[in-house]
Amino acid sequence: MEATEIKQVGVVGCGIMGRGIAEVTACAGYTVTISDINQDIVKDGIKAIDASLDLAVRRQKLDKEAKAAALSRIAGTCELSDFGGCDLVIEAAVEDLALKKSIFRELDKVCPQNAILATNTSCLSIIDIASATGRMDRVLGLHFFNPVPLMKLLEIVRTIAVSEETMETARAFGKSIDKSVVIAPDMPGFIVNRLLMPFLTEAVRLVESGQATKEDIDRAVMLGLNHPMGPLKLADMVGLDTACFIAEAMYEETKDDRFAPPVLLRKMVSAGRHGRKTKKGFYDYA
Repeated sequence: MEATEIKQVGVVGCGIMGRGIAEVTACAGYTVTISDINQDIVKDGIKAIDASLDLAVRRQKLDKEAKAAALSRIAGTCELSDFGGCDLVIEAAVEDLALKKSIFRELDKVCPQNAILATNTSCLSIIDIASATGRMDRVLGLHFFNPVPLMKLLEIVRTIAVSEETMETARAFGKSIDKSVVIAPDMPGFIVNRLLMPFLTEAVRLVESGQATKEDIDRAVMLGLNHPMGPLKLADMVGLDTACFIAEAMYEETKDDRFAPPVLLRKMVSAGRHGRKTKKGFYDYA
């Protein structure tokens, strides 16, 4: 199989993950096309990338010339057909398997035969997504962490069908954008969320049962395990709706009770208490 040389990268989705992926990729020197469902969302996404790069300049992580150069390498679109020149496309749409398969089906039609297609899903089956294409050997997971410009880890998720050439190209790409790469199995939660979700859900159950306060749980983990943040503050940062979705998806695939979302977590999500993004979760951020 012919190896893919990556020069042009596509990113599907202008949400917080898609914007972050586009930013670090452009800063590494790649030409980037980023898409979403309408022009207003695309414009807002590029504006947010501009603001993030400004912050990097103020923190002296980047100079003004490098910021301008990175921004000049990013183009927005509402059409997946504009990914026709991409060597790698990274999908960062919402966590909906049917939607992702639809996107990959379309990308398979418009992208060059040797292009690699990747998904940033945090918990869904990569091979299920790859099955929507005619190039399962060139589909894999590239799971970035939020916020992408700051978090160094990249999980490269290996399916049972992906080729070694694709994996090697992905490894090289990860290193070129200054990420530390780990190879994860195409199993629910990969590595990080496989470990994280039982940790978070058990912390929620401790609160739910009244056995410990949220403050004591977080303080115990920070001081006893030397974590920078306790599990309940971390859940608020991840988003309780996101944590609940990941736990539910992992439970559905494994039927392992360790992953089942606690009743309290479900009720908080139903009440709109999603953590930092809604100003209220386990803690009040108003």
